[in-house]
Amino acid sequence: MLYFEDFPIGERRKFGTRSVTEDEIMGFARDFDPQPFHTDRAAAEASIYGGIIASGWHTCSIAMRLICDGFLLDSASLGSPGVDEVRWKKPVRPGDALTLFGTTTIAKASTSKPDRGVLTNLMELVNQNGEVVMTMHAMTMIGRRPA
Repeated sequence: MLYFEDFPIGERRKFGTRSVTEDEIMGFARDFDPQPFHTDRAAAEASIYGGIIASGWHTCSIAMRLICDGFLLDSASLGSPGVDEVRWKKPVRPGDALTLFGTTTIAKASTSKPDRGVLTNLMELVNQNGEVVMTMHAMTMIGRRPA
C-alpha cells in the first residue's frame, strides 16, 4: 500500500504502457468525440493530421487507466479534487505504445485533516518514439501512513 509519505517531491515514476488500436480510437470517438479525423479514414487522411488520430479525451482516459493500474489501486487514494492544465502535445495514432510517467511536484499535508494530504503530479504520456503526447497536472487526495 502506498501512502502520502511514499511520494517525495521530484521523484519520477513509470506507471505503465498501453498500446492503442485504430478500432479502439474509432470506437471511443463514435461514442464521445465523433469528429471526422477520429472516426472516418478518408476524412482523417484529408485533414491536417493525415490519418486517424485519437481524441484528446481518449488519451486522457488511457492515462487514467495507467494511473489506476500503476498507482491508485495500490494506494490509500481518497479521490481527486481535480486536474489542471491538460495539454495534447502530439497526435496519438493507431499502433502507438503510450507510457505514462508521473513526477511529484507538490506534496501538501492537510492541516485540518491530519490523516491525509494532497499530491500534485506532472503526468507525461510518452509514445514509443520518446515524444510527449500529453501532459497534465493531476491532484490526488491520499491517506497518510498510519502511526
